[in-house]
Amino acid sequence: MGEGAAGQRPGTLVPGGVVGDGRYRLLAEFGLDERVDAHLWRGQDNQLRRDVALTLLVGDPANATAANGARRVLERTMHAARITHPGTSRVLDVLGPGNGIGRDEGLLGIVVADWSQGTDLVDLIAEHPLPPATAARLLEPLAAAVELAHHSGMVLGVDHPQRIRVTPDGTLRLSFPGPLPEATLQDDVRGLGAILYLLLTGRWPLRNAPALPHAPLAPDGQVVPPRALFGYIPYELSSAAVRSLADDATGGIRTSAGLLRVLERAKQNEDATQAIAAIPPDDDEGVEDDDGTVWTTRRPANDRAKRRKLAIGVTVLAVATVGVLAWVGMELISFFGDSSPTSGGPTVVATAPGSAGGNSGSAAPKPPQPGTPIQAAGVEVFNTKGTPDNPRKANRAVDGDQKTSWKTDKYQQPFPALKPGVGIMASFAESVPFAEVVIDSPSSGTVVEVRTAPSEKPALEETKVIGRATLQAGQTKLQLDTAEPTQHLLVWITTLGDGNVSELTEIGFVRAQ
Repeated sequence: MGEGAAGQRPGTLVPGGVVGDGRYRLLAEFGLDERVDAHLWRGQDNQLRRDVALTLLVGDPANATAANGARRVLERTMHAARITHPGTSRVLDVLGPGNGIGRDEGLLGIVVADWSQGTDLVDLIAEHPLPPATAARLLEPLAAAVELAHHSGMVLGVDHPQRIRVTPDGTLRLSFPGPLPEATLQDDVRGLGAILYLLLTGRWPLRNAPALPHAPLAPDGQVVPPRALFGYIPYELSSAAVRSLADDATGGIRTSAGLLRVLERAKQNEDATQAIAAIPPDDDEGVEDDDGTVWTTRRPANDRAKRRKLAIGVTVLAVATVGVLAWVGMELISFFGDSSPTSGGPTVVATAPGSAGGNSGSAAPKPPQPGTPIQAAGVEVFNTKGTPDNPRKANRAVDGDQKTSWKTDKYQQPFPALKPGVGIMASFAESVPFAEVVIDSPSSGTVVEVRTAPSEKPALEETKVIGRATLQAGQTKLQLDTAEPTQHLLVWITTLGDGNVSELTEIGFVRAQ
């Protein structure tokens, strides 16, 4: 490191250099927290001959602002050192100028902690994000440590990815302690949300993102939900990550306990799934534990026989039922022949404009197979004339909750008397081809068009219709024309439902395979 590095003496912060009046030898640098010029190193205690984690606060002692900030970091670290938990490394020593640090070392403070074996958090997600259940399991111990500290009114400082390491037993640990001078309890919660976001997506949503790709932003300036990037991520985990990053005024998660409950539920769901998958066959033998206790999954003979008989009976009944239903179905098909089906069910499949709808003597064409659902990164009301309809409730149409919905205003006259229409513009993290849009609505008679758009706020004539349908009460599936990938999709209402008002409970988007 050169002379200009905050007063640091040349050549000191290099592998083989020594700090702390010669007690600690530097082995390898693992990160840098530029907010307080904290250099994160693995070192060796020359007296006790053991590896330690060193947080080196670099700066000029003559700089009062820097010195006061470093002093505050050291004070808060000493307070937090009283917390003993697997989610945080044990603080061994805290050194300051004149108290373990030489005057010519160019350091304002050193935090010495136990070295955490394992790997860097950044290295863990370098190749690909983690499965959601694994992410929840890794983060839970760190979140529990934060919750323990918060009960005592202490801040841990878990809002920087290079301060976190992954232990060999598969948990995250704060390995380089040192809360920032002005860090708050909410900053810890925000840091946990950022780490969850990173585990799920491989992207860092906060501004202090060394050597990490930043999370994409939605049109409203907020980070895109993880589920919008990877459709397999459970809605609850995706929402928890985003809400932990938000402030309380926008419905954010305020405490680590709230996030911890989500992580525990995710882990319990995974444990239940694994338990079902791991049910052993009846002939498993008992297993002797280390303390001599014998654990066995073998059921009593009578109970096992009864269950086997019940399973056989249920299987036979199911096979017979399927056979009867198949015969009835074939008879119905034979009876009705080529007659057109009636739309009496709750789900209507609407074909795209221009697709073949008649029967020319050959078998009816199979509908295109949809791909995977994809969540919109952001939605807003699209309006070309007058005021938008309920703009603050637009997100209710894509929140995954059937109990919430978005409604148009109630109009005195039908469209297009006052305006040509109104709709929901959905924006996505990247351009993708769409195969299908699924709309849940109680407003039968509503006519909707699905349009691609070049931006989130285009002129209506710049959009292109790729699907059209008249909604019935329940679910309507719109199969779309083959189209180029788009990042913006407009669900445009051209005819209102009964009473000149329409309600959309949920809009689902399915990308093409």
